Amino acid sequence: MHLEAWQWLVVILCAFGIGLSKGGIAGIGILPIAIFALVLPASASVGIVLPLLICGDIVAVSIFRRHAVWGHLQRLFPWAATGIIGGFLTLYGLQQTHYDPKLVNHQVGRCIGGILILIVLLHVWRSRATSHNDVEANQEAVLVPQNSWQIWGVGIAAGFATMVANASGPILVIYLLAMRLPKMQFIGTAAWFFLILNLFKVPFMYLLNLINAASLTLDLKLAPCVVAGVLTGRQIIGHIDQKLFENIALALTFVAALRMMF
Repeated sequence: MHLEAWQWLVVILCAFGIGLSKGGIAGIGILPIAIFALVLPASASVGIVLPLLICGDIVAVSIFRRHAVWGHLQRLFPWAATGIIGGFLTLYGLQQTHYDPKLVNHQVGRCIGGILILIVLLHVWRSRATSHNDVEANQEAVLVPQNSWQIWGVGIAAGFATMVANASGPILVIYLLAMRLPKMQFIGTAAWFFLILNLFKVPFMYLLNLINAASLTLDLKLAPCVVAGVLTGRQIIGHIDQKLFENIALALTFVAALRMMF
């Protein structure tokens, strides 16, 4: 895959940003995904980003592996797998319906853009709800997915979003906040969830030819940037205004998503 110099600079920074998100600065995680889909063909970017996410997940799990709450994961996994299969069928349908690769990229880009816009709005809603001073409003925001159908919905939505756009993070955050997990259990549970889900997606990405020799070659070159980002995130998380950092990232993601939609 041939990239211009400016594209190399952008994808290196994006790989580093993926690492930062895995190192604890979670709110910026969807910004690199949006930029990847802008500077590369949208459909190809989905397959390129996945191994980079897995690289970051492995590092995160190596740090937080003992803090996962497996009961929550076991309830979510079957429904997340269902969502992944739904996302696979959606991407497969786009490939079969549109024979022009440029048209496929356009449709996938619009799909990714739409999902990212919904994710940003969900993140803003969650931030506003959980910062409310009203105790009742706060409890309502924290206790969202309690019924079985709500857990099914969270799992399916997370699976679909991660298959189509690699963007299930904020959906899982809603669920874990509802479970009121301590910080370390929160991070450890999320780390295992993303690693297992991302590994589950690999065969589907291969069947769609979104993971191939060219994409893996690029991933090998970018993987050290992801690892550096994870380690940097762990070091700086306590020394930055994370709220401001995440808000800027969300605003840029929203702009990038709008660009993909239109």
